[in-house]
This record gives sequence, structure tokens and C-alpha cells, in this order.
Amino acid sequence: MSDLAARQEALVAALVAGAEVPEGFDVAAVRATRAALRRKRAGEVARAWPFLAASYGDAWPATFAEWAAGRPPQGSLRDGWDFARAAGNALPPMAREELDARERAYTYDGASAPVPRRRGLLSRLRRA
Repeated sequence: MSDLAARQEALVAALVAGAEVPEGFDVAAVRATRAALRRKRAGEVARAWPFLAASYGDAWPATFAEWAAGRPPQGSLRDGWDFARAAGNALPPMAREELDARERAYTYDGASAPVPRRRGLLSRLRRA
């Protein structure tokens, strides 16, 4: 790996995965960019999980950003799912309903991308 590639990798890790700011970069600028990226990520998750975000109200961006610190993005569907599962019993009722609906519609093991459940096969088995 080239020196440039290594520096770029370190910068990306600092921006999205909570790693330390690499030497030679403006710490304040990296922190400001990190915060902006977490707000953007919270907005993307809110679009994919509207009831989850709405159930936290104005605290959503900060609550999500705190949870997301140190966690690289996995896409808004997975990020919302992981956030909701991590909340456990503290998940507000509206968000719990949204999570339950996703759990019925998809299979998600927490490691790989969610996969839609095969409803046709289940319907045929129920009728049989």
C-alpha cells in the first residue's frame, strides 16, 4: 500500500469509524467533518426509519450520532436496524412497532445485508 493510500485510509477511519485523527491533518477540521457526516448519516437513517427517528424527536441527531461514534456506516437500513436492536427495552413504542414490522418482512442476522422473507413460500405452507 502506498503512503498516500495509507494516509487516505487513516483519514477515512478517523471520519467514519472513530479512529484518531492522523498526523498532519487539522484536528478541528476533521472533527467538524466527522460531526457533519454523523448528522448526514442520522438524516439518511431517519428517511429509512421514519418512526424510529420521530420517536426520539429533536434528540434524534445527537442520540444517533452518539451511537454511531466508532461504528462505520453499514447503510441506512442496517444502521437503523442495529441502532434499534441496541436500544433494546429502551426503544420507544413507535420505534418498536417499526422494528417488529422490519423483522417480519426481512431476515437480518446483524452481520450481512437484510434479505426479504419469502412470503409466497410461507403462504403456501400455511395453506397446506
